[in-house]
Amino acid sequence: MGLLTEGTPLTWEETKKLASHVREHGINQFINIYKKLKERKGDVLKWGDEIEYIIVKFADEKREAKVSLRAIEILEILNEREHQHPDTVKYLWRPEFAAYMIEGTPGKPYGGTLAHFNIVETNMKMRRHEASEFLKEGECLMSITSFPRLGCPDFTDPPTKPTPHEGGTMSLFFPDQAVFSGHPRFMNLVRNIRSRRGEHVAINLPIFRDKNTKIPVDESHKVRKAAKPDCVYLDAMGFGMGCCCLQLTFQACNIDEARILYDQLTPLCPIMLAFTAASPVHRGFLTDVDCRWNVISGSVDCRTEEERGLKPLKENKFVIQKSRYDSIDSYLSPQGEKYNDIPILYNDEDYRKLRDNGIDHLLAQHIAHLFIRDTVSLFSEKINQNDEEDTDHFENIQSTNWQTMRFKPPPPHSTIGWRVEFRPCEVQVTDFENAAIVCFVVLVTRVILSYQLNFLIPISKVDENMQNGQKRNALKEEKFWFRKDITTHVSPPEATRCCAGTCCEQKECDLVGLMSINEIINGKTGDFPGLIPLINSYLNGMDVDADTHCTIQQYLKFIQKRASGEIFTTASYIRKFVTEHPDYNHDSVVSEIINYDLLKTLKDIQEGSKSCPELLGYSATSKTKENIPHALKNDY
Repeated sequence: MGLLTEGTPLTWEETKKLASHVREHGINQFINIYKKLKERKGDVLKWGDEIEYIIVKFADEKREAKVSLRAIEILEILNEREHQHPDTVKYLWRPEFAAYMIEGTPGKPYGGTLAHFNIVETNMKMRRHEASEFLKEGECLMSITSFPRLGCPDFTDPPTKPTPHEGGTMSLFFPDQAVFSGHPRFMNLVRNIRSRRGEHVAINLPIFRDKNTKIPVDESHKVRKAAKPDCVYLDAMGFGMGCCCLQLTFQACNIDEARILYDQLTPLCPIMLAFTAASPVHRGFLTDVDCRWNVISGSVDCRTEEERGLKPLKENKFVIQKSRYDSIDSYLSPQGEKYNDIPILYNDEDYRKLRDNGIDHLLAQHIAHLFIRDTVSLFSEKINQNDEEDTDHFENIQSTNWQTMRFKPPPPHSTIGWRVEFRPCEVQVTDFENAAIVCFVVLVTRVILSYQLNFLIPISKVDENMQNGQKRNALKEEKFWFRKDITTHVSPPEATRCCAGTCCEQKECDLVGLMSINEIINGKTGDFPGLIPLINSYLNGMDVDADTHCTIQQYLKFIQKRASGEIFTTASYIRKFVTEHPDYNHDSVVSEIINYDLLKTLKDIQEGSKSCPELLGYSATSKTKENIPHALKNDY
C-alpha cells in the first residue's frame, strides 16, 4: 500500500495549502538521494513477491460467503511475532486498504541462485498457513483478486451498512467499516481523494449482456449523475483498493541496470495482466471485463474536472490524461528514449531543478512527471523534515503514483539497492499458480539481462495493450503490440523518436507487430522465438539441481498451457462457473448462493481437496521445499 507514516492526518483543505511545500522538499529529497547513491554498484540480485489476501467467512447452513472484517485483529498477532524476532521471522505481514485484507511477503528476499525458485511456493504455502492459524471457524484466507459481491447488501461479517450522506466513503454501497481502521492513512486517502476531485470517484464497467440481462442494470443512475444505466456503477475507493494483486520487486546491481529492467519489463505489463486475469465479477454482476485495472485506476482518480478536460483550466495547471493509478508514461533508459511517443507533463521548474543538480533528462522528466500530482495524504508531524536525511515527502508522492512499474531508489541508511517493482498481475487462486508466475517473471528478467534482449515498443502501444488486455477473454481473443525482433540492438539516437505508423531512419517501427499471447510466450516458428523457449535456452546453460529443475519445468508447462488457451485464466473459469450454475438466470447477476458455491469451490481448489485440470492442468505439482540445500546456497 506504500508509505505508512505515523501521525495526525490532515484534511484536504489543510493538505492543499502544503502541496507546494511537499513538492519542493520531495524534489530536494530525491536530489539528495541521487547524489549520495547514483554511483552505488555491485548489489546482488535479490527479489521477492507480495501477495494480498481476502479473509472470507463462510456460513454453510445459509450458503452465504462474506468478507470478514478481522484484518486488524489478525495483523496485531502476526506483527507481534515480527517485533519479537525481527531477524529470524520467515514472513512479513502488512495492512492493506480494506478491513478484510492482509498482505504477506517473504521475511527475507530471495537471492541469485536458481535454487531459490524451489522455495517460493513452499514459502507461500507456509505464509498462508501462518496467517490461517488465527482464523475463526468458517473463515478462510483466500488469494482472490476481487470478492464477487463486494458492495452488495450485507457483504460483510459482522454486518455493516453504507452511509451515502455522511462518514468517510459516503458510498451508496461500500461502508466505512470495510476500510482498514488500524492506520489513519487509508480513510484519510478516501476523504482527500474525494475532496480533491470535488465529487465521488466513478467507475462504470460494461455489463456482460446475457439473454435476460436488464438494462439499466440498477437504479444508481437516478441517484448519481456519474452512473451510466448500461454499466455496473462503483463509487468508492474500496472497489479498487479493496482488490488483491500479486507484485514482484527486483534489486538491480546499479541504477543503470534498474532503468533497463524498468523499461524492458514495461511492454510485458499488459501481457501479464491479461495472462493473470481473475476479476470478471463486480458488485454482484458479471461484467464484460476480466481484470481489476481500470477499476482500481478509477477508484483513486483524484483529478478535478479541469484536470480531466471537462472544464477550462482555471484553478489547476494541467489537463492530465490518466489517473494516478495507471500505466507508466515514459521509459527511463537511453535505449527507451525514442519510444517515448506520448507528451510528458511536468512542472518546468521542478524539471530544471533536477537537471541543474546533475540528473539526466530522462530521469528528471520521470520524477518531475510524478510530481505533477498533489499529495493526498499528509500527517502534521511530517510537515517539516531534514531533506538531507528524510525521504517522506518524496515517498509521499512516489508511493501514491500507483503505476504498472515503479522505479525505487535505495532507502537512506540501508543495505537495499536500486530496485524496480512489477505491479500488473492479478493474484491467483493457488500457491502453485502464484509461484509459477513469480518464477516466470524473474526468469524473464534473467533472460533479458543475460541475452541483452530488447522488448521496447512505443509507449503509446503499451497503453493500447493495457486496455485490450482487460477485455473479456483477452488472452485467447486479443492481439497485442510486441517487438518482433527482440535481439536487434540499435544504438539510441540523441533525438529520434519512434512513432507507430511512421518510418524512422532505422525503421524501428517495422520491428513492432500484433501477436497473440500464445505467440509471445510460446513462440511462432520462423517469426518469434517465444519467452518460454528463451528461458529454456538460458536454463540449459545453467547448473540446476534436479528438484529445482523439476519445479521450474512444472511452472513453465503451466505458463505454456495457459498461454495457449489449453487451460483457463481464473477469470474465464469464474465466468464459466457462474454461467453454468443451476441457479444462474442468464441475467448477469451473481446471487448469494452462486457466490457461496463459487468461493467454496475456489477454496477447495486452493486447498488441494478438489482437482481442477481446466484451471491448473493435470500435473500442477512441484518439488518445492522449505529450504535451499546447504551445498547450493549462493548469495551472488
